[in-house]
Amino acid sequence: MITPGPVVITVGFIGYLVAGVPGACVAALATFLPCYLFTILPAPYLKKWGKLPAIKAVVDGITAAAIGAIAGAVIVLGSRQLTDLLTLGIAVTTVFLLFQFKKLQEPFIILKAALFGLAIKLWFNISLSGSKF
Repeated sequence: MITPGPVVITVGFIGYLVAGVPGACVAALATFLPCYLFTILPAPYLKKWGKLPAIKAVVDGITAAAIGAIAGAVIVLGSRQLTDLLTLGIAVTTVFLLFQFKKLQEPFIILKAALFGLAIKLWFNISLSGSKF
């Protein structure tokens, strides 16, 4: 919930519960618009003045804060998810494959992960039930 996407979805849903579709639109727009404007409006100036030491320091600080927030989320989510050897094995394998195939595009990673997860689920269901193809 640290990125704008899940927050916009959540407030959009709450807006829908409170005032239907118009409430969802207003809530989502009110949440998303400031993030969008703070990104889009300064972009031409950042390109123009981006080499100034003060601007570079601000951008470096924001980048460090974003990396810290993402790393914190990874630690929280990882500690909740990595609960047994299977999930730990999947995580280690995923990190290994991501470092091996750096040019692989994200949709293919998601597709392969989904197929791998379905294969593991199917294998566990078959092995637990004792049935065979």
